[in-house]
Amino acid sequence: MIKFVGAGPGDPELITVKGMKALQEADVVLYTGSLIPREVLSWCKEDCLVENSADMSYEDIFAFIKEHHHKKFVRLHTGDSSLFSTTAKQVEFLESEGIEYEIVPGVTAAFAAAASLGVEYTIPGVSQTLIISRVEGRTPNPESLEQLLSNKNSSFAFYLSIKLIDKLKRTAYSLGYKKETPCFVVERASWPDEKIYRGTIDDIEEKVTHIKGVALIMFGDFLNQKATVESHLYAKKYKEEGERKSKAL
Repeated sequence: MIKFVGAGPGDPELITVKGMKALQEADVVLYTGSLIPREVLSWCKEDCLVENSADMSYEDIFAFIKEHHHKKFVRLHTGDSSLFSTTAKQVEFLESEGIEYEIVPGVTAAFAAAASLGVEYTIPGVSQTLIISRVEGRTPNPESLEQLLSNKNSSFAFYLSIKLIDKLKRTAYSLGYKKETPCFVVERASWPDEKIYRGTIDDIEEKVTHIKGVALIMFGDFLNQKATVESHLYAKKYKEEGERKSKAL
């Protein structure tokens, strides 16, 4: 049985309880060493075989899985396995080999970044939609950046795009976004050396040109955190209307 476990965005305590238990029970762990801090592996047993996949090819990974799949095996991915991971290709291999697997979700960087900033992606009257994507670079994106940004009332979280922030800026301007549209960058969200850069689409680039590693770009008016309509959940007038309706029944 192979368990794909989302390790979370960086903070070792942001792994789920189920993920932690999987690591504690594992005989073999294959982890993405370039993105996962060693501290996450502190949950492993002393005699657990721990292997770093950073320098492995797909063929190496498949051979390692095939050799050890009969043991309690954890494939540890950064963040959540459903986003910008290689889960699909590995699952395809497992199914072709008849190897059983389970996926344990994790906390993705977009949510860790929002927590660090103290922001909500869904603001009444501003945005009720979160779009998670990447600015197209070497890896093709079926949707153009113009198509993505045409959803002007959405909240955006861009992964793997820090070196393409100029493309984001130029495309936003071409679609009529204002220069003061908020654009924040969170570098290494939830790690001890996390850094936050607040700006606008006009000035954020100059603040983050030095970043070479992992960073998340957050873009949109939701970052102002000001609702333009009242939420029904806690608004007094809606609660009073609900109480009147209940009494009428």
